[in-house]
Amino acid sequence: MKTLSIRAAALIAAMAATAFAQSPSNNSLLISPGDALHITIMDMPDMEQFPRVTDAGDVPVQGIGSVRVVNMSPGEAAEAIHDRFVSAHFLNHPQVSVVVDQYATQEVTLIGEVHTPGAYPIATPRQILDVVALGGGLTDGADRDILVERHGDKANPIHYNLSNDGELAIKEQVLVNPGDTVVVPRAGIVYVLGDVNRPGGFLMSNNESKMSLLEALSNAGGAARTAKLNHARVIRKADHTETQISLGDIEKGKQPDFALAPGDILYVPFSYAKNLVIASSSGIASAAGTAAVYASH
Repeated sequence: MKTLSIRAAALIAAMAATAFAQSPSNNSLLISPGDALHITIMDMPDMEQFPRVTDAGDVPVQGIGSVRVVNMSPGEAAEAIHDRFVSAHFLNHPQVSVVVDQYATQEVTLIGEVHTPGAYPIATPRQILDVVALGGGLTDGADRDILVERHGDKANPIHYNLSNDGELAIKEQVLVNPGDTVVVPRAGIVYVLGDVNRPGGFLMSNNESKMSLLEALSNAGGAARTAKLNHARVIRKADHTETQISLGDIEKGKQPDFALAPGDILYVPFSYAKNLVIASSSGIASAAGTAAVYASH
């Protein structure tokens, strides 16, 4: 008889564990004040309830009073209600299920480098590409590293990299929930100045939001013929340091290429000696051409 009681207790415990498994924990779907819940207890239809979470984060439950459920997943809330039933000696082995019928916050906020930032209504979790599409897509100046700030969990934002590879972008999507905030930062800028063919600022808007020194130089059209390659300088924004480098050696592979950070400046100085040689060569060639013209007449 004692053995039978032990087996029965084990069976009931297993059933209770199964009940919790039916309401799996999902930290991305947290209960917030104002949410409408649907609470059921297996085989006890008279205990079915549809309470709303109070501003204090509690939910009134028949027979046991208020239970704190704010910032919990539905599965965690079901476990908290179960424990309260047991500790209050109201029910011994309740199989509790909690479902969020309606989220109080049914908007997602989309800010940053999208064409039409703002608040958009969503009643259920949506894929992040759907949410970005609500804002008209990314601007040309958007960073690919997108942040998702969870409602009720602002300290742990989710990172999503929107790859230029369509298959990868779809495969690695994350869900955006009602109440979340999606932030699309502006891509970093690297500046290439001095004696280059196309000086200016260049967005780090590739898949990794990174740019190497040679990539930056290539974006600037390469160094001019009169550039002083061995006396180029990299000025770091982060620590305000300045380092002299040899662009010629890096281009030849004698020294390794390296990554630039947002705000960094590559400055390529002008060589007066090269300019003089080039100007002289151009003058001689021009004179020869003129002489040839004159000679032909």
